[in-house]
Amino acid sequence: MEKKSAAKKTSKAFKIIGGTVLALLVLFLVIREIGRGINGRTPEGGINESMYIDVNGTEQWINIYGEDIRNPVLLYLHGGPGSATSDIDYVFTRKWADVYTVVTWDQRNCGKSYDAEQNDIVLTRDLLLEDGKEVTEFLLDYLSKEKITILGHSWGSIYGANLVLEYPEYYECFIGTGQLVDYLENEKAFKQEALRWAEGDEETLAQISQLTPEHITLEYVETKDAIMEKYGYGMMANGRDYNEAAVLIFNPNYSVVDWIKYFNRDPSVYLAFDMSEEFTSFSLKGRFDYPMPYYNINGDKDYQTNYKLAQDYFDKVNAPYKQLYLMENMTHGLLESDSEGFSDILHQIAETQSVRTQLL
Repeated sequence: MEKKSAAKKTSKAFKIIGGTVLALLVLFLVIREIGRGINGRTPEGGINESMYIDVNGTEQWINIYGEDIRNPVLLYLHGGPGSATSDIDYVFTRKWADVYTVVTWDQRNCGKSYDAEQNDIVLTRDLLLEDGKEVTEFLLDYLSKEKITILGHSWGSIYGANLVLEYPEYYECFIGTGQLVDYLENEKAFKQEALRWAEGDEETLAQISQLTPEHITLEYVETKDAIMEKYGYGMMANGRDYNEAAVLIFNPNYSVVDWIKYFNRDPSVYLAFDMSEEFTSFSLKGRFDYPMPYYNINGDKDYQTNYKLAQDYFDKVNAPYKQLYLMENMTHGLLESDSEGFSDILHQIAETQSVRTQLL
């Protein structure tokens, strides 16, 4: 009898625990949907649309968000290559949405554009430039604009620069942040900086001596990241100015199914491209003539994409107008570490562009 009574008590306890867990899960999902609903609202007089569009024979995901559809259109190019930011980017890109209609795009085969059937496609400069061109042409038609602005971060900065140089008729302005100029020169510059940081640190100096900028491997990337973290130059060394958990939970663009797909993707699909001549062919060396205004926003502690090389390149750029902004004590993650400061600069650029347009 005592055993049966104990079993009943145990069973009852499990039911109570199970019921509590289920109730908490339901509560979490309800709160999550309320938050997603709030974040998913369309501003009055503005636009908030997410969709898959045909790009070069594939389906790729974009979001269009702005408070006034009459504003200029800004296409944001994420970094990587292949590091889509649709899981978090709404939290900082919407800070620009009062002066721009902001388009965020998960580039080919990453983020919400991931498709395992594309994993065997060889990524080339021509293929990616055609992708960018087709996304641009879609936006020009869909939003009834003659030209748009490009804002690229890291890989997106060199990708965007190549786009505006290749198809200048489509773009009214280029903004690069965490500006990458030439991958090989960038890695050589990193090695020299790291030797300076590690002076007297024999263990780290030995690691640096093994780095081969001419032959990038996964081990190389991991070692480089570890060295930057050690000396306070890691991408997110300045932290994030938002609550990451809340941003992920209340992301209006990600359903439960989207998150399942997100965690089932193969993040290594861009690895071969990262280490290929096709990637290095995006180099901006010797390419200084921009038919549109050229802006750079860089962090003065950014050695992921060396800000000194970006400054040297900026000095050689020929453009109708150019302006360089240097954010103090910021590393490569400046978009997330000081999103307010970054947004302030973008507002300055938007105002400058508006004035220039009126004068022309």
